[in-house]
Amino acid sequence: MLESYCQLLDGLIYHLKRLKERGERYVTVSPATLGELSLALAAAARPKAPQATAKPSPVRMAKPPSPMAATSSPVTQPVPMKSAPTTQTPSTASAAVASGIQPPPMPVTPASETKPAVDLGNHQTPEEVMAALRTKALACVKCPHLAQARTQVVFGVGDVHASLMFVGEAPGADEDLQGEPFVGKAGQLLTKIIETMGFSRDTVYIANILKCRPDTPGQTAGNRKPTPAEMQTCLPYLLAQIKAIQPKVLVALGATAVEGLLGKSVGITKLRGHFQMFQGVPIMPTYHPAYLLRNQSLATKREVWEDMLQVLEKLGCPISAKQRNYFLRK
Repeated sequence: MLESYCQLLDGLIYHLKRLKERGERYVTVSPATLGELSLALAAAARPKAPQATAKPSPVRMAKPPSPMAATSSPVTQPVPMKSAPTTQTPSTASAAVASGIQPPPMPVTPASETKPAVDLGNHQTPEEVMAALRTKALACVKCPHLAQARTQVVFGVGDVHASLMFVGEAPGADEDLQGEPFVGKAGQLLTKIIETMGFSRDTVYIANILKCRPDTPGQTAGNRKPTPAEMQTCLPYLLAQIKAIQPKVLVALGATAVEGLLGKSVGITKLRGHFQMFQGVPIMPTYHPAYLLRNQSLATKREVWEDMLQVLEKLGCPISAKQRNYFLRK
């Protein structure tokens, strides 16, 4: 309960700061929402000391906080909102959230041991499930530093009935701008691989461990690896995607994708080419396309292609002689 409250409070603080930066001085909150917020605040402070009666402080509001629309009650006219008691001592968790202190890094729990903790209601078809999941992901502010730095949430793209699904690490600069995974140079190479296999981006599904680009404070370019805490926070969205799509084969692109899905930090050179199992689905670890851009030797390209040939065989797809002979020395 406290964790959910802290996440909600974190998101609210982030959004109010954004409104303030845009020059907004007031927001509108319904009486019902104010009542719920007051109760939550009282519950968080109760273990410390009895609450003193506080005089209501009128807060006039003009615009509803859009990122919180999913958790807020319908907006009505401006009403007074109770302020926190002046004699109250905030709890440690609440004080940490208010001061912007981030929790310490945590180890990545294998996704195979993680349950999709995303409530999607009573949606039945894959299209309905994915639409509801996308709506929740686009409004997510569970990682305030990522939410503040991102341009767009990069949810995923492709066929929700696909038999083959590719999972990468995290969005880069190009993906952050376009809102679609694998659209930069590495993405263009992945598209070529997919097409050479006999598929297209529209007939497979492509997603990432993280839905937001990892922030790079003080840098104007470049990317960084997601932290274990970031991966752990975002994994439920990916797990829900996999559950809705139910692919016959997964391809993990790079060591970080393998770490996020399987909880294994073993070098990708040792894992690639060998099927692993993920919640009953065969998963093929292979090199990330960005690695191929840096190491364009014929031998490395052949290794990746051999991995893809195994994927085609697992799917029961016909393989032509031309496909089998790609990147072989003649």
